Amino acid sequence: MTSLHRLPRSFYIRPTLTIARELPGKYLLRRLNGRLLVGRIVEVEAYLGRRDPASHAFRGKTARNEVMFGKGGHLYVYFTYGMHFCCNVVTEEAGKGCAVLIRALEPLEGIDVMTSLRSRHQKRPPGRIDLCSGPGKVCQAFGIGRQENGIDLCGETVWIAREGGRGSPLRIARSARIGITSGGGHRWRFYAAGNPFVSRKSPPSPPHNQRGR
Repeated sequence: MTSLHRLPRSFYIRPTLTIARELPGKYLLRRLNGRLLVGRIVEVEAYLGRRDPASHAFRGKTARNEVMFGKGGHLYVYFTYGMHFCCNVVTEEAGKGCAVLIRALEPLEGIDVMTSLRSRHQKRPPGRIDLCSGPGKVCQAFGIGRQENGIDLCGETVWIAREGGRGSPLRIARSARIGITSGGGHRWRFYAAGNPFVSRKSPPSPPHNQRGR
């Protein structure tokens, strides 16, 4: 793998949809018990705060969603369906309540650790394709839970990075978000077209070329 460079705070203090379009092709990294876990982001969904009825922040700040209203560049982790955690990148300036859900990764390094962590939640060890193909699976594989809620993505435990060079080109497609009952008309899901690691296939959307950076 080429050298990776941690994204600065300025990356996150921008419009949420811009960030969501650019996150596929970046890398999620996690330092856990002396091991480095790395996955390439291949699918995300944007949630736009108080103007988005599907967002946890739609009705304002609560004890549960407080991290969403902080400054961009922190991790918002929530527990859902009484089963698993999901992790989101907080975006924009403090008070906006916007975030981008990480839906799927292509596992690259520390796969043995990810497999061990995922195996605690199912009877059979998952294959590489299925290892991080969903938001709950991402958190299981990376050991992300309640303790990581609010963690600074500019720190040393969990962070996002870009490739040092021009990066490998990705064809980015977009679709409606998955599994929501409100705001379903917005095409705010961005994913690597044709990538086998995305969580769910979608009807073809006109892709555009984007390079991971």
